[in-house]
Amino acid sequence: MPDHDRQGLTRAEASERLAEVGPNTLGEARATPWPVILLRQFTGLLVVILIVAAGIAAALGEIIDAVAIGLVVALNGVLGFIQEWRAETALEALRSMLASHARVVRDGQEQRIDTREIVPGDLVRLSAGDKVPADLTLTRAVELRVEESALTGESLPVTKAPTDPEPKLFMGTAVVGGHAEGVVSATGRATAFGEIATLTSSVGEKKTHLQEVLEALARQLAIAAVVLAAVIFAAGLTTGHGLHEMFLMALSLAVAIVPEGLPAVVTITLALGAAAMVRKQALARRLQAVETLGAASVICTDKTGTLTEDKMTATRIALPGGIYPVTGGGYDPAGHIESPEGASVRAADDPDLAALLDTVLRCNRAHLEQGGDGGWRMVGTPTEGALVTLAYKGWCPLP
Repeated sequence: MPDHDRQGLTRAEASERLAEVGPNTLGEARATPWPVILLRQFTGLLVVILIVAAGIAAALGEIIDAVAIGLVVALNGVLGFIQEWRAETALEALRSMLASHARVVRDGQEQRIDTREIVPGDLVRLSAGDKVPADLTLTRAVELRVEESALTGESLPVTKAPTDPEPKLFMGTAVVGGHAEGVVSATGRATAFGEIATLTSSVGEKKTHLQEVLEALARQLAIAAVVLAAVIFAAGLTTGHGLHEMFLMALSLAVAIVPEGLPAVVTITLALGAAAMVRKQALARRLQAVETLGAASVICTDKTGTLTEDKMTATRIALPGGIYPVTGGGYDPAGHIESPEGASVRAADDPDLAALLDTVLRCNRAHLEQGGDGGWRMVGTPTEGALVTLAYKGWCPLP
């Protein structure tokens, strides 16, 4: 790579390109404003019928019925609003936590900038533990290994070099070993990851089976109420009853046919399901998603990062003295090693275990980092990360 190309873009060039191509984002949806969420709770056909019924009851002087229906509608709206607003605020907090930075060269100097400010032509530097912030063309690489499960579903790292037929790094992948430099070739939705995001976001939102059934029920009830009111009204007039009297009776019967408690029962049931999912660390953004998940009989999904954590864990050690079980999972070193008899054992208590863990540490380039939230992050390959975590569990403190 020529020396002048290693100076990177100037700040002026970067600003011009940022204005031209826009920020390096996938255009994630912003949090829905709370008034929109609140109004959305009162747009269902059955809820609209209840609101109309409450108005008719109030006009007829049936204040108790009107208040009862109004309370049911309000309860239904409040429950749905609380659940969806909590989900929106939780998602917004997650978005802010995921804000990331990258190292780029501009005006000949390395700078750490927000990944949203990266533009095509930027010279990006990467090392083990970094996320690739955009699609890059490799210009330099030293023992570079990249984990591409976000795109391919394959958790094993692949080796990358500038001499490859397609020396590319892709947005969303992670560097697990070595270091590299590359020139940004695409950002945002123009990246390979962005194309996937565009395809998934282009799928229109469909109504759930429960929504379709409830809307069909609401239409049937509305038709039945109108027909019944008309029949009663006509029958009353033919038998000599007064016009005003039969009109009030027809409206009363039309209101009575509406199941006031049904929307609240449905909302409460879905809210309980959403709460159960939260206890399992699953967040439902819309209550209807709970019903959709409950209706699923078969889920076909890639396992890496979905059904599994994309983390390797050592669970047993085979030594001359027997099989040593290892507790804990992932890259959290909070577990411990147990002897074949079931007692907790450290490296200092067992020469064979000490020799094994010493070898594990000497032949390992991975390391663990503890974040500000107390969680642990592994930098390196999954296999070496699992082994260094094992060493943490056997040494106290690490040598």
